[in-house]
Amino acid sequence: MSVKIQTRSVNQEVCQALVAAGTDPLIARLCAARQVKSAAELQDRLDSLLPYQTLTHCEAAAVRLADAVQRQEKILIVADYDADGATACSVGIKGLSAMGGVVDFLVPNRFEHGYGLTPELAAMAAAQNVDLLVTVDNGIASLAGVARAKALGLDVVVTDHHLPAESTPDCIIVNPNQKGCGFASKSLAGVGVIFYVLIALRAELERRGHFSDGLAKPNLAELLDLVALGTVADVVPLDHNNRILVSQGLKRIRSGKMRPGIRALFDIARRDWRKAQPFDMGFALGPRINAAGRLDDMSVGIACLLAENDAEAQTLAAQLNQLNIERREIEQSMLQDALNAFPETLPAGQTTLVAYRDDFHQGVVGIVASRLKDRFYRPTIVFAPADNGEIRGSGRSIPNLHLRDALDLVSKRHPDLIIKFGGHAMAAGLSIHENRIADFQTAFEAAVQEMLDEEDLSQTFITDGSLAAADITLEQAQNLARQVWGQGFAPPSFTDKFRVRRQQPMGAEGKHTKAWLEKDGCEFEAMFWRCNDELPPFIRTVYRPVANEWRNQTELQLYIDYWEAA
Repeated sequence: MSVKIQTRSVNQEVCQALVAAGTDPLIARLCAARQVKSAAELQDRLDSLLPYQTLTHCEAAAVRLADAVQRQEKILIVADYDADGATACSVGIKGLSAMGGVVDFLVPNRFEHGYGLTPELAAMAAAQNVDLLVTVDNGIASLAGVARAKALGLDVVVTDHHLPAESTPDCIIVNPNQKGCGFASKSLAGVGVIFYVLIALRAELERRGHFSDGLAKPNLAELLDLVALGTVADVVPLDHNNRILVSQGLKRIRSGKMRPGIRALFDIARRDWRKAQPFDMGFALGPRINAAGRLDDMSVGIACLLAENDAEAQTLAAQLNQLNIERREIEQSMLQDALNAFPETLPAGQTTLVAYRDDFHQGVVGIVASRLKDRFYRPTIVFAPADNGEIRGSGRSIPNLHLRDALDLVSKRHPDLIIKFGGHAMAAGLSIHENRIADFQTAFEAAVQEMLDEEDLSQTFITDGSLAAADITLEQAQNLARQVWGQGFAPPSFTDKFRVRRQQPMGAEGKHTKAWLEKDGCEFEAMFWRCNDELPPFIRTVYRPVANEWRNQTELQLYIDYWEAA
């Protein structure tokens, strides 16, 4: 696999304007390379959020919800079974309850109900004498489910962020990606959409004189720990609006103002909430909540997030942790089985990977697809058995291939091949008949070969260029860690040549290497993870400066993402 190292271009005018406005010069340079246009975009005050009035139908949803609250109608939230859905559900429950609403939730089971508001779920809701259904992080594709709910006399409000198809359900829809919506951030997660609906609802209820001595106006900022977690865990692009939501949520967590469930998840994951970062949410908390939806029932995850005291939260967080351990074991076993089916290096000209075994686990196919994609740098789809002779697949892509478009092309050319599919550029899901797996492999490979060229299949490290030795300091590493980085606002990495002064194996069986690297007369300790090669005297690297904590000491280390002989 060939590798390229590229450097982001920096808008020098913006960089100078940011420095003139008082921004640290390195942060200014990094932001000017990430499409930031002005110092205002570095503000994280809540009053800098986009106004809810520009989110189409947000006020209409608020009016219907306000009626439900004041009439004491039964509201049922139908959630998705991932971390975004779980946090969105928790935000909806807490917010609506605080405003005096009668609210409960129903989360589909991945294995029994499938995704979204289905006709079966609508019938279950009607049997509970529900008056109003509110979807969170799903619903934009639930045409049949919404129609069934309405036929049974239920009103429906859809809150979602996924891309709509040509037809959308006949109900109130709040989704920044629906046709004609003027909301400037198309990247809101599902939890962000319901948070906006609650802001609009509170304003509507205030206009009606709803809040009095008996019911105080709720402080919705208290929900921002949940909003931040769902936004990061769903890997939506961190545009300015999302960075405000995440930054404000992180500030609350670092100051100890968080739900007991979030505190318990930090503790069980052995992460320090006082130094909470997006990384913790994406790689420690998010996977533990997702494990419930992948292996069991997301109700456990939602119960943890809604827990009212530390003891209850810790019990539920321990359950989620155990599910996550099981998830990792299943994933490792499936990954090994999949790797055994492929050669060490793929044949020249092969642009895709498709894996299926009849003992693969439905809840883990997406993660295994992601691991295979990282290992081979190829668009990958992993299938597991579903029902009625069908298999369900989850795919992950590389930057230059829009995966949903590739599946769309396959579907148009072979109308009887894919039963259903959906998704976006980097991730997608689909169902096919088990006996058509070979046909699908052939069709998918043919489609992707047309959409990619050789250049697209080279792994590219996009970096922030060279870092002066004087800037490679513990203080600067800590400064970088305090910023909000993530999807679409990539964490900084740098590329430089170093002289290797000395090196030693680290970890069990010497799996890792620690080395001391020199640049411009300064020496730096560096970690080469999953690397047991002997390093040559001079290397070119892609690296990140990290404030490493070990036995109550904090020291600078360089984490090496890639190296080659220089």
